[in-house]
Amino acid sequence: MQKPPSFTGSTPSSSSSGGPQRPGYQNRGRNNDPYAHIRRNLRIKAPQVRVIDPDGKQLGVMTSDQAYKLALQIGLDLVEVAPNAVPPVCRILDFGKYIYEENKKTKTSKSGATKIKEIELTARIDPHDLMTKLTHAEEFLNEGNKVKMRLKFRGREMAHVEIGFAVVNKAITELANVGHPDSDPKLAGRNIMVMVSPLPANKRKLRLNAEVPAPKPAASAPKPATAPAATAGQPAT
Repeated sequence: MQKPPSFTGSTPSSSSSGGPQRPGYQNRGRNNDPYAHIRRNLRIKAPQVRVIDPDGKQLGVMTSDQAYKLALQIGLDLVEVAPNAVPPVCRILDFGKYIYEENKKTKTSKSGATKIKEIELTARIDPHDLMTKLTHAEEFLNEGNKVKMRLKFRGREMAHVEIGFAVVNKAITELANVGHPDSDPKLAGRNIMVMVSPLPANKRKLRLNAEVPAPKPAASAPKPATAPAATAGQPAT
């Protein structure tokens, strides 16, 4: 009686991890397309679409199959740009170029986003320290950032909140050449808060930073006086 052949490898029903494998698992791949949410070409399932040509001209409503064949004739892609419209709006364009332009817009909007800087004051802040903080605030505003000013009361300073408001109002006045307050300063708990927004770039004028003196070059040491050369026949003095 012939013995059945022996197998040294793993059986088809087991995976490398030792567990059973589901039917069709090996043929199931992940969708690595980062733009899978943008329907294009044969993935457009709407029965009818409104079509725009590469030059922005309206071509009217047609079936998605007709629109796709038209895009093929031009050598471009049919891209769904307004899926929630009725019918959906599709445009014939170069999909690679479209993605490049969309990414460029996103990067531009992120880089141009306004940042908020914060400076903290106190009711009895030293005048020199106040001007130092306002010099930084002026620089932030000149760069197009918003500045959040927060004055914090300590201990019994809450008994004289008018002192704190005087400090904040002085700070707003000092920064008037580069920014303006979004609203009047307000007392919130033990703090006075105010947000200062930058003026338009063509109206900003540095004052505090312009007054910072430039470092002076180091003075060169005076050259030592040299004795006159002795003439022939005379002793040197």
